[in-house]
Amino acid sequence: MSGSPVRRQVQGLDGLRGLAALYVVLFHCWLYTFPGYPDSSAPRWLDGLMFGRLAVVFFLVLSGFSLAISPARRGWRSEGFAEYLRRRAWRILPPYWAALCMSLIIAWFVVPASHSGPPTGGSVLVYGLLGQDVFTAPTPNGAFWSIAVEAELYVVFPLLLFVRRRTGAAVLVGLVTLPVVVHGLMAPGGTPVEGENWLTPHLAPVFVAGMVGAGIVAASDRVRRLPWGWFAVLAAVPVLALGVIQGSLWTLTHYFWVDLAVAPAMTMLIAAVATGRPAVLVRLLTARPLRILGEFSYSLYLIHLPIVLAVIRRVAPHFVSPGLPAFWFTLVLALPVSLFAAWLFSRLFELPFKRNRSWRSIVGETRSARSARPVVTVRAPGTKPSEDSSRDSPAR
Repeated sequence: MSGSPVRRQVQGLDGLRGLAALYVVLFHCWLYTFPGYPDSSAPRWLDGLMFGRLAVVFFLVLSGFSLAISPARRGWRSEGFAEYLRRRAWRILPPYWAALCMSLIIAWFVVPASHSGPPTGGSVLVYGLLGQDVFTAPTPNGAFWSIAVEAELYVVFPLLLFVRRRTGAAVLVGLVTLPVVVHGLMAPGGTPVEGENWLTPHLAPVFVAGMVGAGIVAASDRVRRLPWGWFAVLAAVPVLALGVIQGSLWTLTHYFWVDLAVAPAMTMLIAAVATGRPAVLVRLLTARPLRILGEFSYSLYLIHLPIVLAVIRRVAPHFVSPGLPAFWFTLVLALPVSLFAAWLFSRLFELPFKRNRSWRSIVGETRSARSARPVVTVRAPGTKPSEDSSRDSPAR
């Protein structure tokens, strides 16, 4: 749905997406520089960089919100299921598959992406078919786990819309969230041990929270004028206070509950931006730098980690010592390289699929761009500009 008129009317969402992607890059610079996660050896003043998981949760809330904007304006009715899936695949898969090829090459020939060693043939099959949330294989890119979660949520999105239209927001939230809460309460110690996959059922409630929040775009003026920004602050304060009291290590090992607790605050923040308040935040998010960052945020998320790992494990050891010097070295080198590479990557593999809805359209756009290039005519020495040198001159 990216690029549709309805999406463009909601200002600031791309800026939010860009900031979340940038935070994930900083998180991975921190994560792979200082060993021992979750009990990291990093200085305490860098603890603010350790919550990359929450940035991914924010992505899922924002994804549910963005996808539901258009249906919310149509009475929560979706377009045809087949057409919807085709558009989602067209938007998501080409950049993902290109990033997968890049990640495989780097993991095979530069630096492995995980402790389980280089990717295998099974990795190509599992990650190529977006099956990494169901099947386990050596990863070519540690950031790819969330792409499979999103893909699975995309498939059930029309069903979630149907439930929302027929039963209402409260019933939808309850149907999706209650089984997750029961599962968590029945786990030993009250917190399930999280594995590397099967995360979609757990994260479905945060996606649904974003869907429900999208109702703000079709709400009455009275509802839209409510102080959603302050509601977001009030919803976030208990979660932040608990994290401060219990400590960052407790927060990292209780993401199962933290994800659910923080989703309402994230939803209300997005709702506040969608209604244009606070105005200063919306102006910041729609400023040109953040708007551009948001345009290639998906590409940045897809390709940054292999670059960060290559800098940390192959380049930094030749110039700086481990620890804080390696962290600063990584920030100075890997961050700008990742940003530039993602911008270039998006020009090749993402933006063409956002601007066009078919291969024929992409081919036509490419041909139009080529035909629009000016023809430079080089005149032979002594030829006057008014003469027709195209017939006489050997060089054009």
